[in-house]
Amino acid sequence: MGKPTGFLDFERKLNKSVKPAERIKNFNEFHSPMQKAAREQQGARCMNCGIPFCQSAMKLGGMVSGCPLHNLIPEWNDEIYNGNWEYALARLTKTASFPEFTGRVCPALCEAACSCGLYGDSVTVKENELAIIENGYKNGWVKPHPPEVRTGKRVAVIGSGPSGLACAQRLNGRGHSVTVYEKDDRVGGLLMYGIPNMKLEKSVIDRRINLMKAEGVEFRTGVNVGEDIKAEELLEKFDAVVICCGAGNPRDLKVENRDTKGVYFAVDFLKSTTKALLDNGLKEGFISAKDKDVIIVGGGDTGNDCVGTCIRHGCKSVTQLEMMPKLPDGRTDANPWPQYPRVCKTDYGQEEAIAVFGKDPRVYCTTVKSLVPDENGYIKAVVTVELKPEKDKKSGRTVMTEVKDSEKTLDCGLLLIAAGFLGPKPYIAKAFGAETNERSNIKTPDGSYKTGVDKLFVAGDSHRGQSLVVWAIAEGRAAAKEIDEYLMGYTNLV
Repeated sequence: MGKPTGFLDFERKLNKSVKPAERIKNFNEFHSPMQKAAREQQGARCMNCGIPFCQSAMKLGGMVSGCPLHNLIPEWNDEIYNGNWEYALARLTKTASFPEFTGRVCPALCEAACSCGLYGDSVTVKENELAIIENGYKNGWVKPHPPEVRTGKRVAVIGSGPSGLACAQRLNGRGHSVTVYEKDDRVGGLLMYGIPNMKLEKSVIDRRINLMKAEGVEFRTGVNVGEDIKAEELLEKFDAVVICCGAGNPRDLKVENRDTKGVYFAVDFLKSTTKALLDNGLKEGFISAKDKDVIIVGGGDTGNDCVGTCIRHGCKSVTQLEMMPKLPDGRTDANPWPQYPRVCKTDYGQEEAIAVFGKDPRVYCTTVKSLVPDENGYIKAVVTVELKPEKDKKSGRTVMTEVKDSEKTLDCGLLLIAAGFLGPKPYIAKAFGAETNERSNIKTPDGSYKTGVDKLFVAGDSHRGQSLVVWAIAEGRAAAKEIDEYLMGYTNLV
């Protein structure tokens, strides 16, 4: 702990962001890094706690608080403060596979558990992490490190999202020959097509993929395993196969006139924008919200991404429907530190909607009851209904029930469904003959990533269900360790 009074001497400061009215003119990232001296002061705010909850990933109050990767946060914060940036990078990359991703898109479970947050403002852990890795790239410290010896074992990774990349990176580093299969035309999975460019510019992904290629990882795009190539062929050709294809089965709306045109899943909408942006500068070939009244069903991160994207398209209006009640603006007594704070967060998309339309786009305790098509079958309005929480007499759980006579009709030219996912698409598990659990995820014993099929493993959202990028990376790393032990009879991966 280089400066014992750092958390008292320096206030929490964040990277500057472009103002909403300006940043909506393009799809670029909109945060600028602070000067190195100022960042070193932010590193000094870390208290180097005797029990660093920030790196614990403990389940408290039904939610995880602290980093799932168990990053050595106090260590590299101390190195930042002392100006030892290369040492900070070494400590960070010991546990973090892709800090350039998590430093941009992670909700910072670490900061929620920071001791400084008990009575004041938490350390800027997420931004410190991003500063370390970007400084590493800038100074040429992040280099390819191909293994000196190959084991002769071959592993197929299905899916190039965060879990697949993390698993492939570790297995390749161990000396196994890894081939990653991706059904889309670009590598990255959720990172490439599920997260908008303004949160994660795609050159950041390409930079890491080029590094992995230089280290010996092979990528095959445009190959849909289970359709373009048989599961049996992979199991015969490789010594191990790991499914990391994410939770790609979106939850649908069960409403009247569901077959109305102009209704899309959020993942398809976001993908079409990113793909067109990369292919032709967003000139053609995407689902456009321009001049439309947009209704988004879902109040989470994906719904917020849809809000920000629609505003950049030039939508006429945007409304985000959230089934659940609004969370409190601050912690309640029932949600004490270091539990993850269940508080209302206004994200970048909502900030932009407030700037453009003068109001928060979110409407709480509301959902869509039916769709209203025009004479050509395209959506022109939705009928919404208010909801209220009630206790279910049988299960004792709180359920949202309709409020009588609360229907409203809202103009709608584009309806986006951002209601979450139900696990991987069924054809993957079926192709390999793998069992699924009651949540539609591919089944394994507790604490394991090995399925009931010989040679077959699973990690990420296909295994745990829809989750965060940081959890996908943690799963990919843990699965790699188990696969290595399966292949070699022992493992030196930690």
